[in-house]
Amino acid sequence: MTAPRPASPGDTLDRVETPALVVDLDALEANIAAMASRAKAGGMALRPHAKTHKSAEIAKLQLAAGAIGICAQKVSEAEALLGSGVKDVLISNHILGEAKLDRLCGIAKHVRVTTLTSDAAHVAMLSQAAARNGAEIEILIEIDAGDARMGLQNLNQVGPLAQAIDKAPGLRFRGLQAYTGPFQHIRDPEERADAALASAEIALEARDAILALGLSCETITGGGTGSFDYDLSEQAFTEIQPGSYVFMDMDYGRNEDGPSEVFRQSLFVLASVIRVPEKRVVYVDAGVKSLNLDSGMPGVHERTDLAFTKASDEQGRVEIATKGQAPKLGERLLLVPSHCDPTVNQFDWMVAVRNGRVEHVWPVDARGCVI
Repeated sequence: MTAPRPASPGDTLDRVETPALVVDLDALEANIAAMASRAKAGGMALRPHAKTHKSAEIAKLQLAAGAIGICAQKVSEAEALLGSGVKDVLISNHILGEAKLDRLCGIAKHVRVTTLTSDAAHVAMLSQAAARNGAEIEILIEIDAGDARMGLQNLNQVGPLAQAIDKAPGLRFRGLQAYTGPFQHIRDPEERADAALASAEIALEARDAILALGLSCETITGGGTGSFDYDLSEQAFTEIQPGSYVFMDMDYGRNEDGPSEVFRQSLFVLASVIRVPEKRVVYVDAGVKSLNLDSGMPGVHERTDLAFTKASDEQGRVEIATKGQAPKLGERLLLVPSHCDPTVNQFDWMVAVRNGRVEHVWPVDARGCVI
């Protein structure tokens, strides 16, 4: 069941039903423009990761600003975002299972689709699915660029795997995926820069192994919101795939000299004060089911005198500093998520606001698309 719309265009914030996912349109649009400008100036294509916002409307804004396509993380997520009009989708994951592969091929019949692999057995599965469906799938080899996740760690295997993809019916070898998620959150800027450089060197080593076999490597994609400046300067990638820059969150705000210096906080959870039991504590109607807490507690926007300290399923505890001003019963607070991506996935609707008034109420199109 989809939840009722929490607001209507023209409403002021005090009329929005809470808890609600709220986006500041001025900040969102500024963030989209800033990243598009940085990528263009750096001579690099921009492929934003849509797993952050899960919204066809936001994908439209990114494409209109110059993005060459989008990333999605799941087949169902890609399907849900086709309404954006996107023509080039990278499903930056390893897709297995006959049903999923058939649906992947279904998308590939309408738009350009690329996905990832790291071993020959998976290449055979992808090729069989493409042949079965009369489709062509473009393939990137995912390499481990330093974060010890899904990528191929032995670079001696990159060349033979690229050859296997190149020979496989229904597949087209496109290049490399070299994303390093944990590196996006390295706090110290020098350490973050060093990590980006090391990742770039690994990607270039893998590229050279492919070129030595006479194959082309047209795409090296990766990078992210935390490392985008370094990724642009290293010039190893042909495209970057940041996601969180559209919204930002508390965790990215902890990076020293990080993306919060460039991008504005645009995503909030609007909550109402529902109990004022004592002078130094209030409770709000947003808890674990509204706020993903894997990266800590949320902040309270523009209220340094308030600290969100504890959450139950449906409520949150907010403590007030000694000289702080206690919120009143029914007062609205804008909470800054600690981790934007999974927070978005908690909501069916996104309330887009400009100057304190609702301009749009957008569906979170790919909410719950985990298949």
